[in-house]
Amino acid sequence: MAINAVAFVAVAGGALVQGSASLGANALDFLADSATYAISLWAIGKSVRVRSGAALVKGASLALLAVFILGFAVWRAVSGAPPEGTVITGLGLFGFVANAIAALLLVRHRDGDANVRSVWLCTRNDLIESLVVAAAGGLVWLTASRWPDLIAGAILAVVFLQSAWSIIRQSQAELRAAG
Repeated sequence: MAINAVAFVAVAGGALVQGSASLGANALDFLADSATYAISLWAIGKSVRVRSGAALVKGASLALLAVFILGFAVWRAVSGAPPEGTVITGLGLFGFVANAIAALLLVRHRDGDANVRSVWLCTRNDLIESLVVAAAGGLVWLTASRWPDLIAGAILAVVFLQSAWSIIRQSQAELRAAG
């Protein structure tokens, strides 16, 4: 939780200053992950229904996050100038290091119930996301265009939607099995 909270503050600052869709997606995901980890810790040891219900809420919130990111990318496509590519790349790499540390701490939990698996999926997504953000920053810098940043934001939203669907599907199956 602490890793994600610190990363949220750093990346959100960069996103606000730069008006970057990819950094905005990255920052919001760090914030969501902090909340996800807190909910997951709360749910550990509770009934299957409570754990699966918590995972269902997390999956739905991840889907809402994806829709927000897509909306932000569309808004930036219409309204904005290109952000600074080197800042995006630097913060993307910072996010990758933060997420790699979290992934190492969580890798042994990647095959648990929907509640625990949702934490692993969020962390895995963050590793992918950080590399996409860093690459988008490099492309923004090379092309002096905002489009690589906007496309990266949209790609991340699709990754979030896929994970949300996976979490929701597994948590619904666990709720049905719990009766």
